[in-house]
Amino acid sequence: MALDPQLLEILACPDTHHAPLEFDAAASTLTCTECGRVFPVRDDIPVLLLDEALPGSGPKGEVA
Repeated sequence: MALDPQLLEILACPDTHHAPLEFDAAASTLTCTECGRVFPVRDDIPVLLLDEALPGSGPKGEVA
């Protein structure tokens, strides 16, 4: 599975900081570069809902 590179350029975390996301094709996930939340990609569609995200580690290692 692959997401369009142009789409990846404009996707951002839906939280208030709107940080860029990094795509992991093997895991089919998008990870926020600031808060570390992990968003699923289902059927080539990013699910950018905070309620659907897995918590991640923030930049200082704290849980977001």
